[in-house]
Amino acid sequence: MQPEIHKLLLDIQFALLEIQEFTAGMNLSSYQSDSKSKAAVERKFEIIGEACSRIRNDFPEEFEKIRNGHQIIGFRNRLIHGYDSVDDAIVWDVLQTKMPDLLKDVEELLSIGG
Repeated sequence: MQPEIHKLLLDIQFALLEIQEFTAGMNLSSYQSDSKSKAAVERKFEIIGEACSRIRNDFPEEFEKIRNGHQIIGFRNRLIHGYDSVDDAIVWDVLQTKMPDLLKDVEELLSIGG
């Protein structure tokens, strides 16, 4: 595996693990009331989306192995460009329902690439 994609995958993995750490023991209500956690989670999702965008542009074959890759990039764009209208419930849903699959895909790509 080329060093560039390996680094991008590690960036995604680390951001996902940090999101898990930041939100451990939380529910939607506690997440909504914690501005620091919300800011940290949104920033990590921005990093994940940007890394996916770079993978899509530079490593399209690997990008196809990331489930919902295009939606992840779109989510990143929504967070950045629609910062004033982010719906916490949507962020929480993505965190709960999409993040585990992404982590699995990234870890699989990392294991294949060595």
